[in-house]
Amino acid sequence: MSKFPNLWIPAIGGTALVLGVAYGVATKKYSDDWIRAMEGQVALAQSAMVKTEAEIGVYLERVAELEAVVATFESNLHSTMNDGRSVSQPATLLSAKYKLGRRALPAEIIAWDVDVLPDGRGLPKGRGTVFEGEQEFAEHCASCHGDFAEGVDNWPVLAGGFDTLADEDPVKTVGSYWPYLSTVWDYVHRSMPFGAAQTLSDDQVYAIVAYILYSNDLVEEEFELNHENFGEFQMHNSKGFIIDDRSDVEYTLWRNEPCMENCKQNVEITMRASVLDVTPEIESIMEEENALIGTALVDSGLLKAGEKVFKKCQACHQIGTGASNKVGPHLNDIFGREMGGLDDFKYSHVFRIAAEENRIWDEESMVAFLSKPNDYLKGTKMAFAGLKRAEDLEAIVAYLRSGGN
Repeated sequence: MSKFPNLWIPAIGGTALVLGVAYGVATKKYSDDWIRAMEGQVALAQSAMVKTEAEIGVYLERVAELEAVVATFESNLHSTMNDGRSVSQPATLLSAKYKLGRRALPAEIIAWDVDVLPDGRGLPKGRGTVFEGEQEFAEHCASCHGDFAEGVDNWPVLAGGFDTLADEDPVKTVGSYWPYLSTVWDYVHRSMPFGAAQTLSDDQVYAIVAYILYSNDLVEEEFELNHENFGEFQMHNSKGFIIDDRSDVEYTLWRNEPCMENCKQNVEITMRASVLDVTPEIESIMEEENALIGTALVDSGLLKAGEKVFKKCQACHQIGTGASNKVGPHLNDIFGREMGGLDDFKYSHVFRIAAEENRIWDEESMVAFLSKPNDYLKGTKMAFAGLKRAEDLEAIVAYLRSGGN
C-alpha cells in the first residue's frame, strides 16, 4: 500500500494549485503574460491529475485481482483440510496470472537441465578413451583418489571391492556398488574436480569415467565411452538394489507406542569419535589455546581472516600442533622450506623439479602460487583454482606464518 502516497499527493497538489490560481486571478490584477503562464501551469496540473487518476485506477484493479487470488487460495485450502486431504498435495491450478517474471528461454532451461538418466538420456554429445582418461585422471583426480583410483588417505576408493559387499564392512566403490553409470558421469560432471567443479569439458568427463571403468576391470584398455554406447553399459551391481517397501512391511512393527518396559539399565560406549580422528584430544585443545595467547603481537583480526581462508585448504593440508601429511604436505614452517622438501611426502613431478632447482618458499612465491597454482607451477596436481582477492592472500600468508595459531 506504500504506493498510495505517491499517487494521491500529486493529485492533491494539482487541485490546490488550480484553486490557488483561480483565487489569485479573482482578487488581483495581473499582466496578460503572467495569466498565460499560469494558464499553462494549470493545464499541466490538470494533465497530471488525469494521469494520476488513471494510475490509481490501474493500481486498484491490480489489488482487486490479488485479493481475488488470495480468496480463491484460502477457499481451496479450507476445502482441502475439510476433506481430510494433505496440504502438501499438488495445488489446484489457478487461472489467474500473477504477472511476475517471464517464461524461461530454451537456452536457460538447457543450462539447468543437466541430469542424466540410466539409459543415457540427457547426455551431451562427446567421447573419451581409457588412455585419454588416464591422463585426465592423473591431472585432476589422482591427488585425492590415487593414480589407480585406490584412494589417498581418507579420500574415497573408486576401484575394487567386488567381493566385499556381503561383508560386515563392505568396500563400496564405483565399480562394486554403484548401480548406474549415469550416476558416475553426472557426479563427475557436476562436482569434480574438488575445488574446481564444472571446469571439465564433456569429452574430459567421458574420458575420466572410461578410466574409472578400466580401473575396475570393467572395460579393456582400448575402450572408448561416448554418448552412443553409454546406455548399453551395465554396471556390476545394477541388480543389487530393491524397491524400498519398508512403509508396507516394517513401519507398522515399530510405529506403535513404546512399551517402556524391560529397558536396558546400563549404557556402554562402543566407539569414541577420537578413534575415528574427528574429535581432538583435550590436551591438543589446550595446546592450541596456549599457542593462541602467544600470537598477541600479530593482528588477531588478520589471523582470524586467514583461518577462515584456510578452510579452503584444510581438506588436503594440515598446520599446527600434530599436523601431518595428508593429500598434501603439512604446512608447518613452510616459509624458508625448500619446495618439495619433505622427505616423507610423495610430491608431483613439478615439485621435484623445483626441489632440484633449490627453490624456497617465501612470501612472494607463496602469494604467486596461491593466486594461480597451475600457472606458477605448471603441472601441479593441486586441484585448487586459486585465491583472487588480495586481502585473502594477505590473511592466509599471516596465518601460515603463525603456524596456524
